[in-house]
Amino acid sequence: MEPDHALEECGCAPTPRERRALWPAVSRRTALGIAALGIVGIAAIAGPLLPPAFAADYPTWDDVQAARANESAKAQEVQRINGLIDGLTAEVARTQAEAERLAGEFYIAQQAYFDAAQRADQLQQQADEQAAKAVDSANKAGRVAAQLYRNGGDDTSLELFFAGSAASADDLLARLGTMDQLMTRNQAVYADAITARDSAQSLSDQAVVARDERDRLQQVAEQKMIEAQAAADAAQTALVEQQSHLVELQAQLAALQDQTAQTIAGYQAGVEAARKAAEEAAARARAEAERLANEAAQNGGGGGGGGGGNGGSVVGSGWARPSSGWRTSGYGPRSVQCGSGYCSSGFHYGVDLASGCGSAIYAASSGRVVYAGRNGGYGNYIKIDHGGGIGTGYGHIQNGGILVSYGQQVSAGQLIAYEGNTGNSFGCHVHFETYVNGYPENPINFMADRGISV
Repeated sequence: MEPDHALEECGCAPTPRERRALWPAVSRRTALGIAALGIVGIAAIAGPLLPPAFAADYPTWDDVQAARANESAKAQEVQRINGLIDGLTAEVARTQAEAERLAGEFYIAQQAYFDAAQRADQLQQQADEQAAKAVDSANKAGRVAAQLYRNGGDDTSLELFFAGSAASADDLLARLGTMDQLMTRNQAVYADAITARDSAQSLSDQAVVARDERDRLQQVAEQKMIEAQAAADAAQTALVEQQSHLVELQAQLAALQDQTAQTIAGYQAGVEAARKAAEEAAARARAEAERLANEAAQNGGGGGGGGGGNGGSVVGSGWARPSSGWRTSGYGPRSVQCGSGYCSSGFHYGVDLASGCGSAIYAASSGRVVYAGRNGGYGNYIKIDHGGGIGTGYGHIQNGGILVSYGQQVSAGQLIAYEGNTGNSFGCHVHFETYVNGYPENPINFMADRGISV
């Protein structure tokens, strides 16, 4: 991921700090982004979101003015403000650590569910294949019996065999098993049918067990997602609380410790100037981001062939390509790549689209954001529920690059994030997944059915 100063120098995109202030216009993330730029006074925005633990008794400028007149009172106020600053810092660290821990648990649970679902599907597919083989072998044995009958076989069991139709492979095999003449002339084919039938039943039983485990792990993953989102929200709230008060607390502390004749009004003016400067910077960043997003939508993000281009463009199906990047990794089994202290997975549950660090990521369809935050190996991650059991996921978003929040409604083609290199990633890209009833489907086929190439 490119550092902030690299993006600022190239002029190609707003900085991550500016981006956090842009999307949506009024949201917890907007408040967080503005506060990060030094704006004081957003507590009125964040206040309803703050849990009781954050409802500290902050000093007013009148308190500061009164304390300056008395050395004992001044020392007490300095101690109080330092305690508030330390408490806010500690709360941010605590909530961020908890959010990171639960994000890791969510990732592990999610991958366990994906693996279990894949295992259940494989077992069922193998069971179906063995059942088909049993029917084929039984039919083959039946054709031999028919030939024996046409050639003058006189075993009465042959007549019984053809007295009615067989309802299943088991029924057919039961009839064939009574035919002494068939058993001697068609033993191998009959044995193959019996083996395939037994194998099909065994695999089918295993598939039932695997599906039960899949369903259990899905519930675990969903619960972990809820817990991780709540922890991420708590960490954001703590950061909002810290940054909404930090500038003013530091200014009040400086006023108390200042031995010159500078007035309280001067410190207040400095806080207000910082607030106005941050507002102006946020407005400029918002306008620039909107311009870049419009250009990307009109020009397809500059992507060419090989699956690139047309990011954010909505087609007749109501779906949009989530990125203008080229596909760098497909869906399914792949060789494991290791580096930077971790290894890639042996099965890739999505597709990787790479357009460059800081490039736009768009919502593939309209829906509701059901997760926005850290997710272990996925890094920064967004999941959108599109209704009808359909969902999409977007991973490896750059730090500060999530532009939507939990519960937010988004439209197809809406700018929701910026491409990054967080989590278990080996370069800037978006890891894009498509879900049907919670389980990943091949995005290449899924999106092709909706008129989009990825």
